Amino acid sequence: MTFKIAGVQMDIALMDKAANLAAMENALRETTSTGARLTIFPECAVAGYCFDSLAEAMPYAESIPGESSQFFEKLCRETDSFVIYGTLERVNDKLFNACVLVGPTGVIGSYRKIHLPFLGIDRFTTPGDRPFEVHDLGDIRVGMNICYDGSFPESSRVMALGGADLVVLPTNWPPGSETFPLYVINTRAVENKIYYAAIDRIGVERGFAFIGGSKIVAPNGYDIQFADHTNFEILYGEIDVEKSRNKHIVRIADKHEINRFADRHPQWYDAISDPKTDES
Repeated sequence: MTFKIAGVQMDIALMDKAANLAAMENALRETTSTGARLTIFPECAVAGYCFDSLAEAMPYAESIPGESSQFFEKLCRETDSFVIYGTLERVNDKLFNACVLVGPTGVIGSYRKIHLPFLGIDRFTTPGDRPFEVHDLGDIRVGMNICYDGSFPESSRVMALGGADLVVLPTNWPPGSETFPLYVINTRAVENKIYYAAIDRIGVERGFAFIGGSKIVAPNGYDIQFADHTNFEILYGEIDVEKSRNKHIVRIADKHEINRFADRHPQWYDAISDPKTDES
């Protein structure tokens, strides 16, 4: 039995939450009409990304649970589905770049972006302060990252070790990121033997022309669907959890077998967890 997911590569209007939520509702109704159980939207899909200051962004931030999660809870209840979307989370005087997993019963989980580039709203947000988590939806286990997090293989590995069948990456890839959809996303999938869905935005926001390139990748590293362009598109993929949970790959029995987890040697990986020393 498979679990159908969808990713929506869409344009986003800066500082127009109503327009963005309306567009997301239309897309969600389309994806669920085809049988998709989980629909994924880009990073900062609710409010936009290229804010010029913390003060400018704060009025468009929200709590979790909050306005947008309640909006999607109602839709998920109507469609018996789940959604992951990007938003800005406000906690007192702190702002986080966040994504939220919502289902028919409300917020199931959220994630705060840990790795922050010097770009857009991430110049003013606080690094995520919670560990990577895996959320069990019953038929599938899902982990969440955001954009630049995908450049750090440790984040996907932690979630894969935690049992994730699928890692989701809502993203806003700017020019200069073209190699990420071509190579990095496939690597994250095959090195962990998991499904990986990177869902990017399109359009131009304050001079940044986002590159699209959304894709859903299988545990063997092959593309399930690749939107190799900068147009609106809805991507679909079927998740077979048996393929992600069996890490033992038998190519020729007793002659060529590998196991993505059992073959690790963590005793040699201590340097990965050392505090960073290069602040340049």
